[in-house]
Amino acid sequence: LLIEKIRQSCSSSAVNLSEAFAEFTKDIICRVALGRKYGEGEGESGRNFKELLGEVMELLGVINMGDYIPWLAWVSRVNGLDAKAEKVSKQLDDFLEGVIEEHINGQKKGNDNHNLENEGQKDFVDVLLWVQKENVIGFPIERVSIKAILLDVFTAGTDTTYSVLEWAMTELLRHPKTMKKMQNEVREITRNKKNIKAVDLDEMHYLTAVIKETLRLHPILPLLTPRESCRDAKIQGYDIAVGTKVFINAWAIGRDPGLWDNPEEFHPERFLTSSIDFKGHNFQFIPFGAGRRGCPGISFSITTIKLVLAKLLHYFDWTLPDGTRGVDLDMTESIGMVIHRKFPLVAVATPYVA
Repeated sequence: LLIEKIRQSCSSSAVNLSEAFAEFTKDIICRVALGRKYGEGEGESGRNFKELLGEVMELLGVINMGDYIPWLAWVSRVNGLDAKAEKVSKQLDDFLEGVIEEHINGQKKGNDNHNLENEGQKDFVDVLLWVQKENVIGFPIERVSIKAILLDVFTAGTDTTYSVLEWAMTELLRHPKTMKKMQNEVREITRNKKNIKAVDLDEMHYLTAVIKETLRLHPILPLLTPRESCRDAKIQGYDIAVGTKVFINAWAIGRDPGLWDNPEEFHPERFLTSSIDFKGHNFQFIPFGAGRRGCPGISFSITTIKLVLAKLLHYFDWTLPDGTRGVDLDMTESIGMVIHRKFPLVAVATPYVA
């Protein structure tokens, strides 16, 4: 659907890739987690789910003075932050409550798609409701816990994937030679094939290198997810007290000249001869975190990103609009928990003819 949407826009105007990627990732997570897509006016809240999700991500990145200086907690009441958080929380809770009721009602109506005998048609809500009903994990799972898990899936799986796609295409447009090299690889591997399959992605080593280099320069969460020490510890001579909140600056690690040659350059070739990966085993490259707090959705996210980029470069040739040069592309970043481009990425797609 994404490729077809771009193909239809080719003859009339440039493509707003930022908008297209945001819509795409929302729809993917909706289909996987909730069983169907949710668009304008869906749910009891009567609001655009994409807009609601955007407000959630915005609030997650806002600085709440009371978290750091408790006696200034009143500031969030005065500036409206507390009221906005409560409003968005209520709207999101209503939406997720409606989703769960849809699935339960489907079961009550005898919908065979809601039993686990047909695993291929299960969505994440189905699985969570089955876990709740059968008590298979040894302790009860409450309705509020199901909603919290679903919220985790959306906050961790939509904005993040969209960000990587946006920055990857930005860097490819800034570096036409890199884009051409990646296109050659994709088109060579998919020659005489009508479509790109997941198995084809394993052969696309340069594509993987491009994604790794994008994650190095533009980590999904620049400060990762905050940690909190569970006991007193001494690390490299420093006393770390129990309860200390720790931020890991993945952005600075990825650009450290002591760890990387020419760290400010976009150079995917550095990963072609390196075993460094993003799964948390190499601490100089941890865009997904590491250890028990590492992202559990790495495989899902990376496969999605690979498939989208491979198809974009297989079916289209890309340029910047109005004769803009790659070196002149505005790279200003937005402010937030997940870092996006401050200005949308707009490009011109030309259908590729073999």
